[in-house]
Amino acid sequence: MTDPGWIEHVIWWQIYPLGFVGAHPADPAPTADEHRLRRVVDWLDYAVELGASGLALGPVFASRTHGYDTTDHFRIDPRLGDDADFDHVVSEARARGLRVLLDGVFNHVGSDFPRYVEAAAGGDTSWFRVRNGQFATFEGHDGLIALNHRHAEVIDYTVDVMCHWLARGADGWRLDAAYAVPDRFWAQVLPRVRAKFPQAWFVGEVIHGDYGAHVRDAGFDSVTQYELWKAIWSSLNDANFHELDWTLTRHNEFLDAFVPMTFIGNHDVTRIASMLDNPDHVEHALAILLTTGGTPSIYAGDESAYRGIKEERFGGDDAVRPEFGSPHEGVGEHGQQIFRAHQHLIGLRRRHPWLHTARTTPLRVTNEGYVYATRNGDDALVVALNVDDAPMSLSLADFGFAAGEVVAGSGAPPSEVLADAVVPPHGWLILLPR
Repeated sequence: MTDPGWIEHVIWWQIYPLGFVGAHPADPAPTADEHRLRRVVDWLDYAVELGASGLALGPVFASRTHGYDTTDHFRIDPRLGDDADFDHVVSEARARGLRVLLDGVFNHVGSDFPRYVEAAAGGDTSWFRVRNGQFATFEGHDGLIALNHRHAEVIDYTVDVMCHWLARGADGWRLDAAYAVPDRFWAQVLPRVRAKFPQAWFVGEVIHGDYGAHVRDAGFDSVTQYELWKAIWSSLNDANFHELDWTLTRHNEFLDAFVPMTFIGNHDVTRIASMLDNPDHVEHALAILLTTGGTPSIYAGDESAYRGIKEERFGGDDAVRPEFGSPHEGVGEHGQQIFRAHQHLIGLRRRHPWLHTARTTPLRVTNEGYVYATRNGDDALVVALNVDDAPMSLSLADFGFAAGEVVAGSGAPPSEVLADAVVPPHGWLILLPR
């Protein structure tokens, strides 16, 4: 593993800046002199209150629309502000002990990218993939022009961009659409960046495929764990914990080689509060996220049960990328409850940093009930999840433990030491074995 030591302690709070500050969609678009990126600073104390220790920023570089059609990787998007605004956000994050992760798009560029404008006008096309006289695009999107990852200048350019912003205070990079880029490209880029910034962290966006092979061949520190994301909401909705158990077996195998980036929400998917059929199960999803190995990421708003459905249409991401007002504004009682659950479980995670590389072992698996131990050496927790309409009884002796201290859950007071426990209908429980 190439993980820097600090990553063991990170809980990312992810925001999509263009939406967060109301810069996209917006008509008219804000200008640089509005310095909207600085609005993020107003939320940093909130992130600390939540328990986060890192700020994962979505695209902040110059683009035409949603940020993933980059036109200048060395320039802050003028709808957000300028370099001084970026420096201010980084400085304020640093003052609160927050790491900063940037979102880099190096698979493709926007149609206003200067080299593409020149190439489309009959100039040098060598920076781009050209097939049968046509510029290749990303997944058929005409405004996203695919780069030629074999070209030495594209490799050099990517190294220069990464190093530029790491030198400005970033701690790492999320590499957008990494699955669409040849692994050999990253294998040429990342060692050169690490040579200058050995403590930087790199996570590739990978949705399907062989996660371990991508990490090995590309040299990522981590990849996005979409398999676990899907299994969490699907098993809760379908009352089929066998799916989650199978996925956690796979997850254990990944942890032998690398530590995945884990999440139950991000800027590309329907929010977890909208994805789950039963709103009580949001806490179950969070308990799974924060008691399994990985580097967890919380998508801004999910901690207060924000709702939003992603749709496959133009503008279909807007509902999951809203503008934010002020902390806790408009959050009802359910949202406050979910926020408190996040605080408690993030606190539990940070008090037990061994969970970063913990493996899970199933103790009981039924369609409606799942009990697992999460372990790292001599450290362990027992997690019990119930999505049945009936209570679920537990005897810790059945699992090889004399008793357990309740450290989190529904329907039971914290700090009580029990030999036997009852998990209420649609409830959950976390115990520290004694």
